[in-house]
Amino acid sequence: MPSWIGAVILPLSGLLLSLPARADVKARSCGEVRQAYGAKGFSLADIPYQEIAGEHLRICPQEYTCCTTEMEDKLSQQSKLEFENLVEETSHFVRTTFVSRHKKFDEFFRELLENAEKSLNDMFVRTYGMLYMQNSEVFQDLFTELKRYYTGGNVNLEEMLNDFWARLLERMFQLINPQYHFSEDYLECVSKYTDQLKPFGDVPRKLKIQVTRAFIAARTFVQGLTVGREVANRVSKVSPTPGCIRALMKMLYCPYCRGLPTVRPCNNYCLNVMKGCLANQADLDTEWNLFIDAMLLVAERLEGPFNIELVMDPIDVKISEAIMNMQENSMQVSAKVFQGCGQPKPAPALRSARSAPENFNTRFRPYNPEERPTTAAGTSLDRLVTDIKEKLKLSKKVWSALPYTICKDESVTAGTSNEEECWNGHSKARYLPEIMNDGLTNQINNPEVDVDITRPDTFIRQQIMALRVMTNKLKNAYNGNDVNFQDTSDESSGSGSGSGCMDDVCPTEFEFVTTEAPAVDPDRREVDSSAGQPGHSLLSAALVSIALVLQRLCR
Repeated sequence: MPSWIGAVILPLSGLLLSLPARADVKARSCGEVRQAYGAKGFSLADIPYQEIAGEHLRICPQEYTCCTTEMEDKLSQQSKLEFENLVEETSHFVRTTFVSRHKKFDEFFRELLENAEKSLNDMFVRTYGMLYMQNSEVFQDLFTELKRYYTGGNVNLEEMLNDFWARLLERMFQLINPQYHFSEDYLECVSKYTDQLKPFGDVPRKLKIQVTRAFIAARTFVQGLTVGREVANRVSKVSPTPGCIRALMKMLYCPYCRGLPTVRPCNNYCLNVMKGCLANQADLDTEWNLFIDAMLLVAERLEGPFNIELVMDPIDVKISEAIMNMQENSMQVSAKVFQGCGQPKPAPALRSARSAPENFNTRFRPYNPEERPTTAAGTSLDRLVTDIKEKLKLSKKVWSALPYTICKDESVTAGTSNEEECWNGHSKARYLPEIMNDGLTNQINNPEVDVDITRPDTFIRQQIMALRVMTNKLKNAYNGNDVNFQDTSDESSGSGSGSGCMDDVCPTEFEFVTTEAPAVDPDRREVDSSAGQPGHSLLSAALVSIALVLQRLCR
């Protein structure tokens, strides 16, 4: 063979070796990909009939492909939309739980208040007639303030209830003493002695404890449902980062570009992609779980000692009993008031106490709870609480579980039973990298998603703070405290509406002044106002000073 022939053959053989491996093989059809692509609603004008060289691809492997640049762009957007829908669908349960239960609880509490007010009005009209109607604004104001508190108004429940009983005492004191004229100053003096006189018996003290704790728990629980609803709605609407979108495209639609439209991603591959894309959401889980635990604690209070239904349903009877107690002790009450506030002036036109309507002295029969079934919102608080407790328990760890829930979907991945015949990001084969742990900091070595662990999602951090604030309110409500009235100088003091001197442990500024130390029952801590006589200004000033100091200590 001539030497020149060998010189030609050698370069030709090198050229043949340098040609693409499939240059001598007939290109594969893209028919299956065209069908799947068209089923997504895309125009088939973008897709070739046979595989083409893939140097133009920016995300998928740059090998022979059925994807054009336009197809890769469209499928990338499609993967983003599908991911957003997957997260929204997967969090559907927790979102609908908070939306629907918030509506039910709010409807129940509002109707419960309306029913209680109507029941009191109907009963008092029947029992006291015109006497009640002439003073009905005292009771109307009570319910107005209770409603205002429940709906988020800045109402101090303890002060409001104290004011209600003081106003009621003023009105009743005038009714049981029609032969006297009482000035505004005199009536103000009367109201200051409400706690010490105990004209209504122990009803105001007990009712204050029950109403305060029940309303704090009810309002805070509904606020918790509101916060849970808002957080769930916001977090379920994700905005994937560019790195996440690339990873989603590579996982969901690069199989199309490789001519494998029916091959689904490997389960572990999917988990790494989702953990990278949802790293910030997973960081929400710790605060979310604490929030759910606090909600469950308050729910237990609602069905136990802080049950607002058991407080409001018979409130008309309790107030009526207090009024009857005042009537029975009217002479002793009047004597003590005259002793403390001075002898009032006779009325210009004397009227006998007997001229009061007879029905004022009518005793309302004892309340039988079986006579008045709950009709508020067609349910009961016990049923609502039992239902919500089950739902709340199911919603724990919902955000860190999102990747697992999504990747468990058979329409998304090949499942755990098909680990060899699945898409691993490069070909149809087993996925080998290890699965990342949850949360942002654990994504530093995520092989699938480029995650910047130094820049936490500001929006997610805002939701974490909202949950933290609400959890604090719930913990206070569990202890019977209203965070809106916490002493900001000492949050650990436990002072505030629903705490402090709830059980009359602290003396008040307006105790009767006595010539000797007041007798105190160690069990009830109530001052015996019958001891001693009024007067002695030095002793009075000293006792008032001591009372004020004790008040501050109790706060």
